[in-house]
Amino acid sequence: MTPLIRAMTADDCDAVAALRIDGWRWAYTGLIPQSYLDAMSVEEDAARRRAQLADGDGRVVNLVAERAGLVVGWGCLGPSRDEGVPDGAGELYALYVSPGHVATGVGRSLLDSLLGHAAAHGHSPLLLWVLEENHRARRFYEMAGFLLDGAEEPFEVDGVAVPEVRYARGLTRAV
Repeated sequence: MTPLIRAMTADDCDAVAALRIDGWRWAYTGLIPQSYLDAMSVEEDAARRRAQLADGDGRVVNLVAERAGLVVGWGCLGPSRDEGVPDGAGELYALYVSPGHVATGVGRSLLDSLLGHAAAHGHSPLLLWVLEENHRARRFYEMAGFLLDGAEEPFEVDGVAVPEVRYARGLTRAV
């Protein structure tokens, strides 16, 4: 069943926060210190999401994927935060799918919608950062046409290095 993809609202913030934290704990166990994963708070994350939505200027797109009335995916994109990238570059800031819905088409449907939004906003290329050791996510993005662009980031969590690599994909603006 194809999920419903729609704009995120403030009412979705608790579900998105829980989904994001469950996603981190599922995908990053063994990659990020367990102490960090255990300390993540749904309440704090939801409050941060509400504030970001309220303060938003329309340049950041937040979408949720819904099945049977439940939020099972969330993605967010906007202008690239990186220096030295082409004017108009966008960035996929986040893409999370509930662990129970991984490999069911939710992530792909959500990514396709986000790519459409990025193209409509004139973002090209679209960049994203992924943990170097997150092979599942890397395969997903590579299958979606993203390519490593050579940039690396020495991300650190609780004193442990968890390097990230950057991917890029060109987009054509929809007419």
